[in-house]
Amino acid sequence: MHNVAEHATKHTMTQAYYITGTDTEIGKTHVSCALLARAAIQELRAAALKPIAAGVDANGHNEDVLRLMAAANVALPEPTINPWRLAEPLSPHIAARRAGVEITTPPIIESFHAACEQTDLLLVEGVGGLYAPLSDILNQPDLIRELDIPVILVVGLRLGCLNHALLTTAALAQEGCVLAGWVGNLIDPSFQAQADNIDTLRQRISAPCLGILPFDPKATPADLATTITLP
Repeated sequence: MHNVAEHATKHTMTQAYYITGTDTEIGKTHVSCALLARAAIQELRAAALKPIAAGVDANGHNEDVLRLMAAANVALPEPTINPWRLAEPLSPHIAARRAGVEITTPPIIESFHAACEQTDLLLVEGVGGLYAPLSDILNQPDLIRELDIPVILVVGLRLGCLNHALLTTAALAQEGCVLAGWVGNLIDPSFQAQADNIDTLRQRISAPCLGILPFDPKATPADLATTITLP
């Protein structure tokens, strides 16, 4: 199995990571934006892709895609950032079926290589949790293996996070995916025994903790940049 350093040298020297999470709505975009801000501090050309986005506003835009574009310091075309945009905020395979399309990997791979040519750091943000299906035959671990990049896991810090995080890390290992690190994102300000839970995650996840983001809905990516590190 390749290690993280080997992966980082493959794509025209671009460091690329797939961002997945322990569930949906646990802060993948929030963490991705913080990582982009951190990369900017380190004077890296950084951007993020959201290859599959489900749910658009009245103007046809996806909120996560707009946030990633705003946080990047490399301006990529929106179709490159988001080759698959689905109108309904549903599981991708269901939203795609209802839109009369089937999600496939070639547009994603094409966007990925185009973005690598312009960046030092490239994040590829997934959708939902790791096993949110992309089509009836395509799953996110399939895409991760095809991209051949390591994973950063976003752990939503709330009751149940230990089970969700350990199940996801076990699944990544079983799928042959490399875990580069994990980020804890506090999504429940009343979460009890936070420190004990975080200590348990540190002990049981072999990959390093890249940061713990506080509960602060008003925090900007720049505010969070100093609370997180790159792998």
